[in-house]
Amino acid sequence: MMHGLAEHLSATLDQIRADGLEKPETVIASSQSGSVTVAGRQMVNLCANNYLGLADHPEVVEATIRATEKYGSGMASVRFICGTHELHKELEGAVARYLEKDDAILFGSCFDANGGIFETILGPEDAVISDTLNHASIIDGVRLSKARRYRFHTSDMDDLRLQLQAADDDGARFKLIVTDGVFSMDGFIANLPEICDLAEDYRAAVLIDECHATGHLGDKGKGTPTLTGAGNRVDIISGTFGKTLGGAMGGFVAGPQPVVDLLRQRARPYLFSNALPPGVAAGALKAIEIAEQADDLRATLARNTARFRTAMTEAGFDLVPGETPIIPVMLHDAVKAQAMAQSLRDRGVLVSAFSFPVVPRDQARIRTQMSAALTDDNIGFAIDAFVGAGRELGVI
Repeated sequence: MMHGLAEHLSATLDQIRADGLEKPETVIASSQSGSVTVAGRQMVNLCANNYLGLADHPEVVEATIRATEKYGSGMASVRFICGTHELHKELEGAVARYLEKDDAILFGSCFDANGGIFETILGPEDAVISDTLNHASIIDGVRLSKARRYRFHTSDMDDLRLQLQAADDDGARFKLIVTDGVFSMDGFIANLPEICDLAEDYRAAVLIDECHATGHLGDKGKGTPTLTGAGNRVDIISGTFGKTLGGAMGGFVAGPQPVVDLLRQRARPYLFSNALPPGVAAGALKAIEIAEQADDLRATLARNTARFRTAMTEAGFDLVPGETPIIPVMLHDAVKAQAMAQSLRDRGVLVSAFSFPVVPRDQARIRTQMSAALTDDNIGFAIDAFVGAGRELGVI
């Protein structure tokens, strides 16, 4: 018996729809690529995290198939019972080598990785100093820990210094600064060199979430540490295989050996979740191998990003400034953002509207994401569709 709960939930859903905050799901009937099939129709895809176009890369697909045929569909167990496969150890070694860390540990997702690390390595005597725009998984992970919480405004180094000093004044034993490497809703790049400078000044550790960076940014796709010149000054990196590195699923934490070893013993999302399927691990291994050598794909991605951003700016759209493949088109009003997304879909361009609580109120947007899988024709088609929809709705 729900005793009125179902009616209350229905009313909440009605209000979500009335406020323009509903997040409909699109059913895709093809592989994830620069164009996808939706309801029997080909659409240019501007909303996938498929930055290098590896989600349907033949070598990644073949590696996944071969491993599945050889090892089965899954491990049917958590890692510490009988769920650890040789492919898991190989993948952890590949991640650690790629990111130049002592070791790495796999999770079901980066949400799980971020959800498990803070409560594992920090106690109530410690402090987390977190960027205000950090991903929801970091926010939730910090909440799960008993560490004291401090927040600094995005890329505001004066505020970060104030928060580090406050943590010192409050007697924090250990301090951990945490930030997205690339902020997913805005495309901003964290100011890692100055963050690391302050970390050294205040004897703090640094953790970055590299979900929107590893594989396509920086030297050989090693992410924001190489892109910004921070190098090995970043202590701990969390990331995913669900975006650039194959587009499937799974996350990781790479860092010092004691961090990884303790996560194996105490991280609840690791201890109580099924191990990654062997096929997923094999596909991720192949994706890392490709990404490390994919300067050509990174060049295509950069070219697509520059062309789209330049054309949209010249057309009069309000874009969030940046240099990454994440290019948010600001509408501010949630209802207008949904209308814009629908008009673009009608014109053959697949995009999603983002509104509260994914972004702050009055910051609704269409987040476009470039990909090396997009052709020149795809980019031109998308630009024309945006201009047409923008004029139709009075956006430009």
